[in-house]
Amino acid sequence: MKRLQILVASILGLLVLTLWSGLVSAAAVDELVAAAKKEGTLDVYAPSGLTPLGVQALTEAFNKKHNLSIRVNYTPGHNFTGDVGKMVGFAAAGMAPEWDLMVIHDAGHATLWRRKLHKPLEYGKLGVNPEMIHYDNGTVTFANQFALPAYNNKALPAKDAPKSWEDLLDPKWKGGKLGISNAVHHLARLATVWGETKTTEFVRALARQQPFLGTLPALSTRLEMGEIHVAFTLLDSFIHRAKAAGAPIVFAEGIEPVISPALHAGVLKGALHPNAGHLFTAFLSTPIAQEIWERYEGQSSALIPGTKGYKYAQGKKVLYMTQHQTEMMDRLTREYGKILGFTK
Repeated sequence: MKRLQILVASILGLLVLTLWSGLVSAAAVDELVAAAKKEGTLDVYAPSGLTPLGVQALTEAFNKKHNLSIRVNYTPGHNFTGDVGKMVGFAAAGMAPEWDLMVIHDAGHATLWRRKLHKPLEYGKLGVNPEMIHYDNGTVTFANQFALPAYNNKALPAKDAPKSWEDLLDPKWKGGKLGISNAVHHLARLATVWGETKTTEFVRALARQQPFLGTLPALSTRLEMGEIHVAFTLLDSFIHRAKAAGAPIVFAEGIEPVISPALHAGVLKGALHPNAGHLFTAFLSTPIAQEIWERYEGQSSALIPGTKGYKYAQGKKVLYMTQHQTEMMDRLTREYGKILGFTK
């Protein structure tokens, strides 16, 4: 009997705790909704591939979920590296950030986090999965990108495409036939499995290939036009858009490890509309937002079973960035940018 009483008490305690957690979460959401309603506006920097239509779909679903009429002003991001640098410069000059919310890759947010340029929030109180909360409550990861070498399969037969990362050092790619983007953090990620010495030697060898240097969109365009034969990395979002447009750009599948930058949403320190930004950040982890993001960007979270991102990652060796790797990533990204010629 005593054992039964203990069991019943434990179950009741668990139920009370669960109900209390739900109430706390609901109260936190209600409070944030009320504050966001007063702000009325949200300035968002997000990938250009999302397009205004994608932003409109997200905005409508967000407003419907919370019974709001927030106006979302969208700035398409074409150069994450450069725009993160701009925000760092703004902060150093004592200026307010240009955007409330930045939706960029984890390496970009690592730069902001190391400089304490996020406005944190306990996103767990809003119902966000703790595994998706990073940088000391500064960001929420909601989608995974996948980066691999890409080629034009009309100009280059599959048998001649690279089969490993080291294949990109083949002399046949020398003299502008290989394109490398300013997303140099892709290279820095390889150091987490190869080590710094091997990775740095690899980057120096890539520089001797005399590659074409540009942004990811520039590489995609040149690849489609046949001006380069292979891109060191493209993101799956470019492959998604190429497939939709009938462009002959494909991944060199089978190469491992697969580099997986995660898209994080984070509210910037000094943001004019932080409450709307925090609410929208939490919203991006919901099923409806996942469906919309996947529809327009071709990406979703590798942490949520059933999504496209989750299914793609299964059975592959995938490189995910962790918070404790940020110092090395930041340092190597700067070093490799200099080696390749992006910076002095």
